[in-house]
Amino acid sequence: MLGAALLGVMALLAPAGQAQAAPPDQPVAKGKNWEIHPEAGGYRITLHLDAPAPMRAALPLIAVNGVPVGVAQQSPDRRTVSVVTPNPSVPAAKDVQLVWSGDLGRTKGKQGKNLVGGVTTDKEWLKAPLGPPLAVDPGATGKYAVDTAEYNLGDQAVFLPGLGQKAELLGKVYSPRGARGPRPLVVFLHGRHSVCYGDPTEEPTVPWPCAKGEKPIPSYRGYDGPAKALASNGYQVVSISANAVNAFDGGVYDQGAQARAELILDHLALWKKWSTVGGGPFGSRFVGKVDLQNVGLMGHSRGGEGVARAAVVNADRGGQYGIRAVLPLAPTDFARATVPGVAMSVILPYCDGDVSDLQGQKFYDDTRYAVTRDAAARSTVTILGANHNFFNTEWTPGQSVAPSNDDWWSDDTKAAPCGAKYAGRLTAKEQQAVGTAYVAGFFRLQLGQETKLLPLLDGSNAHPASAGRAVVRVVSQAPEASRRDVNRLDKALPTGAVTGSVKATECAGTDEASRAQAATCVKTSDSWDSPHWVEAWFAPHTPTTAVTKLTWTGKGVVRINLGVAQRDVRRYSVLTFRATPDPSGAPKTDLTVRVVDGKGRAAAVPVSAVSDALLRMPGAPGSGLPKNLLRTVRIPVSSLKGINLRDVRAVELVTDKVAAGSVFVSDLAFSTPGLGKSAPSRLVRVSASNVGKVPEGDKGTKNLDFWVTLSRPSPRPVTVYAEAAGDLGATVGQVAKQLVFRPGQVRQKVTVPVSSNTRDSYDLAFSLVLSVPHEALLGQSFGNAEVIDDDPEPTLTIGSPKAAENAGTLKFPLKLSAPSDKYVGLLGELKDGTAVVRKDFTSMEDDGSQNPPDRMVYGQLQSGRTTGQIEVELIDDKVKEPTETFTVTVIDVDGLDHPHPPPTTATITDND
Repeated sequence: MLGAALLGVMALLAPAGQAQAAPPDQPVAKGKNWEIHPEAGGYRITLHLDAPAPMRAALPLIAVNGVPVGVAQQSPDRRTVSVVTPNPSVPAAKDVQLVWSGDLGRTKGKQGKNLVGGVTTDKEWLKAPLGPPLAVDPGATGKYAVDTAEYNLGDQAVFLPGLGQKAELLGKVYSPRGARGPRPLVVFLHGRHSVCYGDPTEEPTVPWPCAKGEKPIPSYRGYDGPAKALASNGYQVVSISANAVNAFDGGVYDQGAQARAELILDHLALWKKWSTVGGGPFGSRFVGKVDLQNVGLMGHSRGGEGVARAAVVNADRGGQYGIRAVLPLAPTDFARATVPGVAMSVILPYCDGDVSDLQGQKFYDDTRYAVTRDAAARSTVTILGANHNFFNTEWTPGQSVAPSNDDWWSDDTKAAPCGAKYAGRLTAKEQQAVGTAYVAGFFRLQLGQETKLLPLLDGSNAHPASAGRAVVRVVSQAPEASRRDVNRLDKALPTGAVTGSVKATECAGTDEASRAQAATCVKTSDSWDSPHWVEAWFAPHTPTTAVTKLTWTGKGVVRINLGVAQRDVRRYSVLTFRATPDPSGAPKTDLTVRVVDGKGRAAAVPVSAVSDALLRMPGAPGSGLPKNLLRTVRIPVSSLKGINLRDVRAVELVTDKVAAGSVFVSDLAFSTPGLGKSAPSRLVRVSASNVGKVPEGDKGTKNLDFWVTLSRPSPRPVTVYAEAAGDLGATVGQVAKQLVFRPGQVRQKVTVPVSSNTRDSYDLAFSLVLSVPHEALLGQSFGNAEVIDDDPEPTLTIGSPKAAENAGTLKFPLKLSAPSDKYVGLLGELKDGTAVVRKDFTSMEDDGSQNPPDRMVYGQLQSGRTTGQIEVELIDDKVKEPTETFTVTVIDVDGLDHPHPPPTTATITDND
């Protein structure tokens, strides 16, 4: 997926228009259901689908010859997708497909065998130790009976500015019966899924509310397991519906993240009223029963991005609600947001077939050092054998009321990694059980301060009983107050730190396409197997996580010295770092960790003795597996015998266990697990201005100025990445830069160039996207602009054709007065004259029934073309008859705003 982005950047450097060999009204390439036409400085690719594009969390992309070239724009009925790209390889297209961000390996051929160097690791993971048993099972039912209720204020009860549409206010409530006093509130938000099911009695005119004959899919009812586990332990839980957001988010700048955040805050506003003065559907039932200063948010799929955004928006608006814990579950992260100050755990299902690149990993990576003195704890929870959908029973076959599916796509053989018959794959109920344990456990730990649950999420991999046979790996970062960072291992090591037959290099990104600040980490044709290093679609130029790569051919030592203030480590309980093997090396490797004191005494611990972080994860190369995920190496300080813990001088990584190898390491620290302190952040806010609507112009280049501002001066330098993203086409120039605000500085300008032309085209909506801020919150993270096409629209005319009845077809010629960059689609109706439908002619759409398709006709002019046609089938007979006529009347035209062409007459001549 990243190679396309790099090609796009290369194309921007090529001379404008150099590949336009075809006339503007002719395609440079075409297939059965796609065409590619030249535009100024690039190409427009249009693909027509046999059925509407599915509703998925991942972004829809158009791939040419298996390589994606950009995010697809979808028609309202999701049957036509298009993209404009300057990619110079596009005219050589042999194949155009709709693919999805995160699972691009599916387009690249068959899966490889699960062998590397003749060795498979799957069996070792199937019998992998699950860690010590957890003393408390968070998935178990608590002492309270659970009451449930629902509230529904209507399908269009609230307007969401981030969506530009009205949405439902609908939720399911889970309450602990008999619990006294205000209780912590946990809000669940489902992700992007189909909105309605059933057979509509009329063609839907809008995607929401559901058409007559359809029912809304109740995705919000799919989390009974974790909701009841929490409620039975004394928590108020509300699971809310977001069908309206799902219905409309394909057309908004951020794919609905802001709208989902606003929806959550709208529900919290309801609960503020209901828990203080009462009213609404519950009267006084919840007065005094809800603690809105102790709130947790769980968001599944795109809901994960929504809850992360909600925590930041809440802080941006003064922290009205005490959002203290955020759990993104199998989340998207299209724009590299951070969530500082708030406790966070990200659940990553290893067999996710929708958000297959596990991009939610970046919530952890990007937030972990985003703020100085961050008091919150954070973690990632990787669950082997779990897919994307089955955490929600309403997305699970056999449990849902509407049609649903297993999102993992491989075949069902026993050898297929993550397939339904694979030994490591969890059943739906097993997956829901382990999900319940970790969701409920996280909120009970962070909102309820149940410290007995700390081993669940501190990296020690303590195993809850209700998680059953699930293999789970947790990576944790302790709050800064209980952590001493020795070396983040994200920059080049000092001279002299590396000795012997080992090399240490800084790396970031993959070779498929990298704009990293360092050498690339992995060579792969499927960068979605590397969640730390796969680029975000709305922030592709923002550097990904930098780590240190160790490569050796014999014994060597990497020595990391501790400063004078770092040497007394007695207050800490563990030495930790993250590690994973290089996928190009052996599947099994090892290192020795040596901790050296001031007298040169050392305590040595093999990594393999305390962690499986250097064992390659399971799966077959070529299927997006194995994942290259950094995992925890955790060495108890109490095990470092024979050294003076008051005077630790160095931590050494020694390559003495295997003859040759290559691994990645990151985040070396001493720490003590703890809850820390979590609350809405009071950091300065960094925001991008809106430019609004700007006319394109006819010649030259105009500059659009965005202003990036801080809400107030910051005592520390603030950095943020800014880049143009969205429907750039060939008109809007690519801009990407890191902005640095010096203490006291509050405003910087970012200029985006726009090229003018004289051809009718689409208006282009795009954004200046802010990502990965340091020492700041993201306020308005998308600054929006729209370049309005100001060129005259061409006129469409329809010719009057004439054909003999034995010609087979009659073709109405379509003609535009000038080329347009728009796709023009036409719907018409055949009307009898002296010629009669089904006797002398019929629509090419006629299915033989008595339904209207015998009179409905369609025509199209691909972008850049000035000619097209409407075809009508002629019926030959053996009867001598006079010349006959019929007409076509245009009902609708997509792509043009001027009045429809008048009815046009066709003539059929007799050949008998």
